[in-house]
Amino acid sequence: MKNRTVWSWSGLIATWRGEYSFRSWVWANLVSVALAFWLPITTGERALILALGILVLAAELFNTAIERAVDHTSTDHHELAGQAKDAASAAVALTAIAAGVAWVVVLAGLAL
Repeated sequence: MKNRTVWSWSGLIATWRGEYSFRSWVWANLVSVALAFWLPITTGERALILALGILVLAAELFNTAIERAVDHTSTDHHELAGQAKDAASAAVALTAIAAGVAWVVVLAGLAL
């Protein structure tokens, strides 16, 4: 159990240090968390916002893992490698869109 925690923490630190996109999503999530606790929203809405933010970070970690694995295998251009990287990037985009949609719905509910 201890090793899994150490490995997970190492992965987070390495990604934080090496991936600008991950750091950007962390900062965006910090703003999102602050707003989620500042705005008068329900506990369920707050939980949804927080969970989706964490999922965006998880998707970015998967994206980083796929990019690094593909690049480790070969730096030569290959159509399948490009498709793998693009699909991982699309996963990040879709989770970010889901988080954005949740925010739009929550904010629309406040306006009513």
